[in-house]
Amino acid sequence: MAIAATTQTVPALSPLAALKRSVAAIFTGLVNVAEANPRYLEVQKLQAMTDEQLAAKGLKRDDIVMHVFGRWM
Repeated sequence: MAIAATTQTVPALSPLAALKRSVAAIFTGLVNVAEANPRYLEVQKLQAMTDEQLAAKGLKRDDIVMHVFGRWM
């Protein structure tokens, strides 16, 4: 089985490349801020639980986000 890949590069000093790096850095920063949020970490912890563990806490998988972010939504 053969796989072929092509890439298109933009010269490192072009204005388009600078804009692309800037936008990528902004989005990376936003993702890092969101992932550091304690509510996000709580959602991750609850999503890692089994349905039985969630039921013991009185939750359903569909209700996790509303449970964690309830008053903000």
